[in-house]
Amino acid sequence: EDEQTVAEIMRRRFFPALITHKAWEGFYFAGHEIRITEATDCYGAVVWPSALVLCYFLETNSEQYNLLDKNVIEIGAGTGLVSIVASLLGALVTATDLPELLGNLQHNVLQNTKLKCKHQPHVKELSWGIDLEKNFPRSSCHFDYIMAADVVYHHPFLDELLLTFDHLCKNDTVILWAMKFRLDKENQFVGRFQTLFDLEVISNFPSLNITLYKAMRKGRMKA
Repeated sequence: EDEQTVAEIMRRRFFPALITHKAWEGFYFAGHEIRITEATDCYGAVVWPSALVLCYFLETNSEQYNLLDKNVIEIGAGTGLVSIVASLLGALVTATDLPELLGNLQHNVLQNTKLKCKHQPHVKELSWGIDLEKNFPRSSCHFDYIMAADVVYHHPFLDELLLTFDHLCKNDTVILWAMKFRLDKENQFVGRFQTLFDLEVISNFPSLNITLYKAMRKGRMKA
């Protein structure tokens, strides 16, 4: 079952028939052909398999996780694929990442959502753990969903990442988080995450070493 589902997910990806000066990949999600411009010199400007897993889940579980008119924020949006798919499914999306990635992110989001979505998505800078209250005040920012794909890897900002999840998450916010397991240090983040949030595995793909989680604040999962 794992291999069959993974094969179906990977069939959503296509590549240009001709090599061009600009690197891009194509994907089929939410009834649309999505073209993503990439930059191979930066981790954040490449589409990773965790993003495909999350996009496939959003598309195939759209009744249970209905995104229509929901406020969604993606952290570490990278190339923007997850934010684009969420927008195509009707969400009001804020796609965030580091300032050096915003140009490519904005290009991909605009190219793939203009005149196609009920709500035009926003692109906004978010450096984990920095100026969170200034840029995303708790009193006025409410997100129904926080989405994250492959944000936990070998980097020195895991404390800041946890702080960011904590700041953005209200009592009724649902976190959808796809994670590829690599090294022990990164895997330990899951344990730290569970000090603040209840965590449920909703999909698991051993052949990709990727797990898709649903999370809510402690004590809210069944509320």
